[in-house]
Amino acid sequence: MQPFAGVKVIDMTHVLAGPFCAYQLSVMGADVIKIENPKEGDMVRPSGSVKAFNKEGLGTAFITQNSNKRAITLDIKTAKGQAILKRLWAISDVFIENYRAGALPKLGLGYEDAVKVNPRIIYCSMTGFGQTGPKAQNTAYDNVIQAYSGLMTTTGRPGDKPLKVGPPVLDYGSGIMAAYAISCALFQRTRTGKSQYIDVAMMDAAFMLMSSTVTDYLNGGGAPKLMGNGSDNAGYACYDAKDGMVAIGGWTVSQQNRMWKVLGFAEGKARTLEDIQHAHDEQEKVLAAHFKTLNCDDLVVLFHKSGLPAEKVQTLADALASPQAKSRSVIHRHPEIPGLGKNIAVPVAAFTYAHGGPAVHSPPPRHGQHTDDVLSGLGYDAAGIAELRKEGVV
Repeated sequence: MQPFAGVKVIDMTHVLAGPFCAYQLSVMGADVIKIENPKEGDMVRPSGSVKAFNKEGLGTAFITQNSNKRAITLDIKTAKGQAILKRLWAISDVFIENYRAGALPKLGLGYEDAVKVNPRIIYCSMTGFGQTGPKAQNTAYDNVIQAYSGLMTTTGRPGDKPLKVGPPVLDYGSGIMAAYAISCALFQRTRTGKSQYIDVAMMDAAFMLMSSTVTDYLNGGGAPKLMGNGSDNAGYACYDAKDGMVAIGGWTVSQQNRMWKVLGFAEGKARTLEDIQHAHDEQEKVLAAHFKTLNCDDLVVLFHKSGLPAEKVQTLADALASPQAKSRSVIHRHPEIPGLGKNIAVPVAAFTYAHGGPAVHSPPPRHGQHTDDVLSGLGYDAAGIAELRKEGVV
């Protein structure tokens, strides 16, 4: 039995962060119903680098975080659409939305309205800046929050301009944090029987993902410095080898001593981390020159023999094809997705369980694919559903 088997989730989110939150609940067994506007689906349905998928409304940006879900269409700006949403609230455990702060309460669909329908509902709002503060009404994307939060000023080489982290790490980071908050609220409810309102901000998630950097700055450590692939410790950096680049982890004094020994040098003179930091420039020159005389694989073997972290810098293709990645359960391959073909692969979760763990059991849904089934479950007959469709409610 999976942890969230029997838990019903209404996913009224779009783009990446919200859908990824709901997806993480779904791979742990939750029954997730995704709500989209009848006229226009999730804006990332036609988004991704595989054009054939985009034409099907199942772009890679969409299929990444929408497996296991049932999809319905619903116009929540209509009275009948709002009535349907409230009927869904009545039978659900969790409601997730990422509309502009205050938008749903204006429609009579806020947390206080939901609690009147279902006193045990977990209501989660996800926005760029949160529900409070002078920027609460501002919309945002991952890159905007990377810029505003200071994350971009931690990435790049000395002398560079601030640099965005490549993947949308804040979308997925805030999605994971929202899923964690919802999980905690569900557990809390088993003890209190009470509903919960959750306010998730991408900006706050950015600070959490920079926790040590934030702590360092707030306690007199100064603003973060651009260090490229290195750090203030020469043993914790990337270096060019004869046939590529290697990342090493000789961080502590003990690790540094082992590092110098395995590389054939005299034991390091440092006795504290501060000594290591003072010796940074000298150590970096020695390591950079020595590493250029060795192959990546040989360096990695040397480090591993001494129990030290080190790996060759790989392409994504190499990493996904590696025996290590294949030995894990992080990727799922759908046997077939109609319109896309066979063996469509998507990430699942970053962990495994001994039993009842994360699993994908159904492909990402088409726009409104399960509308009739879900409405039938709410008591609507075929004629009633046809009338709702005619009126543009679904």
